[in-house]
Amino acid sequence: MPKKIARVFPTRTKATPDDGLSFSGPPELFMPEIDEVHISIAFTWWLPKVDPSEYVDFLHKQWSRIAPVKIGGPAFGKPSSTFTPGLYLKKGCVITSRGCHNKCWFCSVWKREPKLLELPIHSGYNLMDDNLLACSEGHIRSVFKMLKQQKQPIEFTGGLEAALLKPWHIDLLLSIKIHQMFFAYDEERDLEPLVSASKMLLEAGFDRQKMRCYCLIGYKGDTFEKAEKRLNTTLRLGFFPYAMLWRNKKGEVEKKWTKFQRNWLRPALISHKLKELKDED
Repeated sequence: MPKKIARVFPTRTKATPDDGLSFSGPPELFMPEIDEVHISIAFTWWLPKVDPSEYVDFLHKQWSRIAPVKIGGPAFGKPSSTFTPGLYLKKGCVITSRGCHNKCWFCSVWKREPKLLELPIHSGYNLMDDNLLACSEGHIRSVFKMLKQQKQPIEFTGGLEAALLKPWHIDLLLSIKIHQMFFAYDEERDLEPLVSASKMLLEAGFDRQKMRCYCLIGYKGDTFEKAEKRLNTTLRLGFFPYAMLWRNKKGEVEKKWTKFQRNWLRPALISHKLKELKDED
């Protein structure tokens, strides 16, 4: 019989598994039969008020009373050459490749995964690859062949790199039913590729309901004016912006940025901003 593995997460996210062997924090009063415990730490700042290493030790002591414990996760910076559907991510979330050729100063992916690695393709509708478009054409086409078989609309929450987007990618995107696809505009160098991607996507018939854009804000040297300019530009290009607040290694953020971020995460306020931009134009 397969092992009954309990997966433990400091807190839950939208991608956390929701089966009966997925837990958040210490063990519950009444526990099912468990053979092994895996404590998965995605971010060192999941509990900002508690030193991450101390909290991991706390979880280890608590869960060791239930079953043997293993500790891992992206926060530890170790590469991974596998992906098991439903184990550490909710069913439907899928990773078909790991790694990214870019070496963005704010990203840890290239440090953790120094080489792009194409993985066996499992069925899923939420693509969370580090950089899918950096993969070989054969792999990408195989991924879209799998996506065509899904009943749910497809999400590219891992992000698609605008600089790599080509006409044949557009053809593949048109071949499936898409819920949303994310691009990125974090720094000024991202603008030109994003403009090109916007043109291709809009000409293909996609709109703001499907075109999303991550925008990193609040990093060293950033200002409200610069950040708002980037966010407004994504609106003008036909994307719906998603403001992501930069954190340091301890998970700390500048408090002055939190209200700014909240305002750019509220669809009603963003829609109002879009109307203002159209009136200005």
